Amino acid sequence: MSDDTYTPPEVWSWEEENGGTFASTNRPIAGATHDKELPIGKHPFQLYSLATPNGVKVTVMFEELLAAGHDAEYDAWIIQIGDGDQFGSGFTDVNPNSKIPALVDHTGEKPLRVFESGSILIHLAEKFGAFLPASGPERTETLNWLMWQMGSAPYLGGGFGHFYAYAPEKWKYPINRFSMEVKRQLDVLERQLAERPYIAGDDYSIADMAIWPWYGNLALGKQYGAGTFLSVHEYKNVVAWAEKILERPAVKRGRMVNRSSGNPAEQLRERHDASDFETSTQDKVGEAAA
Repeated sequence: MSDDTYTPPEVWSWEEENGGTFASTNRPIAGATHDKELPIGKHPFQLYSLATPNGVKVTVMFEELLAAGHDAEYDAWIIQIGDGDQFGSGFTDVNPNSKIPALVDHTGEKPLRVFESGSILIHLAEKFGAFLPASGPERTETLNWLMWQMGSAPYLGGGFGHFYAYAPEKWKYPINRFSMEVKRQLDVLERQLAERPYIAGDDYSIADMAIWPWYGNLALGKQYGAGTFLSVHEYKNVVAWAEKILERPAVKRGRMVNRSSGNPAEQLRERHDASDFETSTQDKVGEAAA
């Protein structure tokens, strides 16, 4: 690829072989590319996801609900976005935007689809009356930070992460531009956590569950291998908060669900029962079951 300055044409056209990690799955149109029904398990909640930061938000929420004693049993089915599973007809029926995670709630008279990770967190929090204050300033503050994450993550994932880790070549301008914004966001969190133990106040909430898989992992040096580059050690309050969240047993379980890379002992590609964490991780079932 040339280093010459790019001059946009008068009318943009899609070049399918545009390079980069996700070139084979990204496209400028919506809708299904193939017919494929989604599996349905025995539990009221059917989750279709992958252990990306957005996926981890929801599996952590389910595991936290179960740990708190709520009847929130769920089946978690893996959606391999690198293989284009998100463009199957069943998945696009649940999420027309073809992004994970997607949830079908079978607890009502009719199945209810819920897509967008923030919407799923709110739906579950309201259904079980947990991890989101019912009313008042505390509820507003929690939703403030949930929406902050939903608006900020594209800069971290789609911006910084793409150009730093996934683009076919390294370009100084976009990496610098998005690094500046990500460090500003880390500073926002650093200042917020200087005066309170959790993102929205004194209590652990869906705001923490939403922000931790993105910025917590970044602060712990686990996101894009960019910890040293971004000097994440400077954000001491964020690091301490990230370490505290990681120690929660439900978080440890939630980050394993629908994982298909890394340590096989930490991969639970499908989750249908609490016992699966002991019996069905990838080191035990092997690649033949993948």
